[in-house]
Amino acid sequence: MTDGWDWRQPGGTPAPAGRPASGSPPGPYGGDQASPWWSDALADPWRDPYAPAAVVVPALPTDGGEPEPVTDPDAPGRPKLRQVVLISLLTALLAGSLGSALTYAFLHGGAGASVLGGGPAEAPALAQRKPESLAGVAERVLPSVVTVRVASLGGISEGSGFIVSADGHVITNDHVVAGGSGKATVVFDDGSSTPATVVGQDPESDIAVIKVSRTGLKPVEFGDSDALAVGDPVLAIGSPLSLANTVTAGIVSALDRTMQAGEPGGPVRYYAAIQTDAAVNHGNSGGPLVDGAGRVVGVNSTIKSLVADGQEAGNIGLAFAIPINQAKRVTQDIIGTGKARRTVIGAQVGGTGAAAGTGVRLNAVEPSGPAAAAGLKAGDVILRLNGRPMTEPADLVALVRKYAPGSVVTVEYRRGSARQNASVTLAADAK
Repeated sequence: MTDGWDWRQPGGTPAPAGRPASGSPPGPYGGDQASPWWSDALADPWRDPYAPAAVVVPALPTDGGEPEPVTDPDAPGRPKLRQVVLISLLTALLAGSLGSALTYAFLHGGAGASVLGGGPAEAPALAQRKPESLAGVAERVLPSVVTVRVASLGGISEGSGFIVSADGHVITNDHVVAGGSGKATVVFDDGSSTPATVVGQDPESDIAVIKVSRTGLKPVEFGDSDALAVGDPVLAIGSPLSLANTVTAGIVSALDRTMQAGEPGGPVRYYAAIQTDAAVNHGNSGGPLVDGAGRVVGVNSTIKSLVADGQEAGNIGLAFAIPINQAKRVTQDIIGTGKARRTVIGAQVGGTGAAAGTGVRLNAVEPSGPAAAAGLKAGDVILRLNGRPMTEPADLVALVRKYAPGSVVTVEYRRGSARQNASVTLAADAK
């Protein structure tokens, strides 16, 4: 047994250690003397092509026991239970400390920490809105809107109104003050109230004017209802269902929506109204309809509802306002003369044309009236007035009353089978 190599000559015996075997190749110096390069052959078996190589495996123990396990000193060992518990405890302590520190920093605004909800050291007393925003418009108009209460035999009638002059004139609806004793109470947006007297009212246009004795009043700014377009934004302001200082928003849904309204036994009211989808309910009557610039363009007057007769009506998005150009003109008449002028065309309207929706027929024409002066005759069928189609007799009456006396309107009419146009100068009635 050597150190793992067994060198033998084929067919011979092992050579003694330290010298070459018999029959080895002779050296260059002759005989058996080994050459210097051969002197390490015993230590290098690869120098002899006949030397086999063999791996010597140590013999197993003979006592039958298991071999001693071999361990790698560099391999990681399994942590003991005590080490696991200690690591977990340290981790929990570190996490708790970090969480407490972060919480304190957030709550107390520690150095370098983000402070939620930070603001200036001294906040303004009132957040200002842009004047053109809805909130800005409402803020400007609300001080000019009032609640109107009128005592009558049937109880307390309540509606809305708005200040139109610095000396205390207030516009409201005629049906708000109708049935009263000529006295009313006006409640301002700050909750204060003062008595008011009825200056005058026009049942057919549903406009009334009352007056209060108070200084420091802020009148509204008037807009131009003829300049409105469908889709324009509007606000309705008033006291619906006794909820004072209520503001609702919508758009102009339609223009020149002709309406015929009135209570049984009372006057018939005609409107060429501004239709809006702003929420309007009982108590909004007489309050202003305001455009996006804060100017009053209408007087909220009536609503459409799906309830049966005798039931309380509510908002379904169909509200109607008297155009402010008409309301302002009537108000000026009432303040100046105590009564309003009514615009007429000088003809009586009857049924519709030969087919429904094809115009309204003139039953009679006053000899000296505006229609006769324009060449219209009884039996003519009015098809359009200023381009607005006529489908019912109320359409012609409502559209005519929208305009001031002296206004010139274009009338398209049919006489027999021929269509013609005429310019009619409207007039005030003789009342």
